[in-house]
Amino acid sequence: MSDATAHNQPTALGRPNRHWLRDPGHFIALGGGSGLAPVAPGTFGSIVGVGLYLLLAPWPLWVGALLVVACFGLGIWLCGRTARALGVADPSAIVWDEIVAVPIALCGALGDPMHIVLGFALFRLFDIWKPWPISWADQQVKGGLGIMLDDLLAALLAAGVLAFWDYFP
Repeated sequence: MSDATAHNQPTALGRPNRHWLRDPGHFIALGGGSGLAPVAPGTFGSIVGVGLYLLLAPWPLWVGALLVVACFGLGIWLCGRTARALGVADPSAIVWDEIVAVPIALCGALGDPMHIVLGFALFRLFDIWKPWPISWADQQVKGGLGIMLDDLLAALLAAGVLAFWDYFP
């Protein structure tokens, strides 16, 4: 029996409702509800990711990196579980992948508002546009790892462009 059936949580075409937030795993995968936004849930999840970045920014880099790696690993399981419950390979309502990826995209921003905005915009561009190798990961890697991996690659690409921007002012 799927989670949706077990919790009597109806969905329309893989769209969860607020009742899904009662399950702690779905709550996390759905970004605390930010993934329930009727339009652009990935952008709303990415905004939560900026909040996570700002919480991590004062800490040493190794602490933030360790937390992001742990959140990535947890996300593989949680996002896969929620996707299976929704019956959709990569539902737009799952935004934990964006939340975890944004701090990676912004790791070189150093708290500078201009860099934060630029890194956020680059991450959203690459996450939506999906240039290679992001498109390859999105199409070839399935399950929770696939959900998390394409956003990780988008974040690394955004961080690389941000670093390049800083290197050649």
